[in-house]
Parts: sequence; structure tokens; C-alpha cells
Amino acid sequence: MTIFSRIIAGEIPCYKIAEDERFFAFLDINPMTKGHTLVIPKVEEDYIFNLNDEMLAEMMVFAKKMAKAIEKSVECVRIGVAVIGLEVPHAHIHLIPINKESDMNFKNPKLKFSPEEMAEIAAGIRKNL
Repeated sequence: MTIFSRIIAGEIPCYKIAEDERFFAFLDINPMTKGHTLVIPKVEEDYIFNLNDEMLAEMMVFAKKMAKAIEKSVECVRIGVAVIGLEVPHAHIHLIPINKESDMNFKNPKLKFSPEEMAEIAAGIRKNL
């Protein structure tokens, strides 16, 4: 069972943004920028392009809804999208609020927010769904 499956199951706490029957969105605990969110399928699949076409398309539509809510909640020019998939063997999409291209550099130092700040960020995004 991946760490993401354990988050979905409620075994590991997270700052949940939203979920439906197939997908789950939550704040990245090592964010690149304020509002950095992960979107995952509830099924365990290591590689995003191993998802069937329907699930991949639905995941992107779900991610779009999250991105629109993040844009309304966090000051940014747009939401960057990244799929790397090496750090956790569970398909996921990074939604990263960006103001410049370098905000998407995964080598940048990660930001640290208090639990209260993370909860406030998540609540702000949920409010805009």
C-alpha cells in the first residue's frame, strides 16, 4: 500500500482539498509554493500513463476544478502542472501556483508552513470549489 493510499484511507493525516469516488486532492506537505496541491487517483497505479484513457481524462478534469479553486485562493499568475512520478509509486499530478517559470523548479528549497497555515490554505481552496 502506497503512502497515498494510506492518506486516502485516513491512516495518515493530510490537508484534504476534495475527493470524489475516483480521485483525491490534498496539499503537498513539502510545497514548492503556497497552495501546491496533489491530485491522485484512488486506485493504486504507479505510472500515470498506465491509467486507462477514461480515468486519465477524468483525472485531468478533476485537476482542472482544483486548479480553478487554487487560482481563486492563492495569488499567482497561473497554475503549473507537473507529472514526475518517481518519488511515490502512485500516479499523481502536481498543481503548483506560479508567478514565474522558476517556481516549477523541483530543486528549489521547499517552503515550510505551520499546521495552522496549512489548514487555512486548504480551507481557502475548498471554499472556492
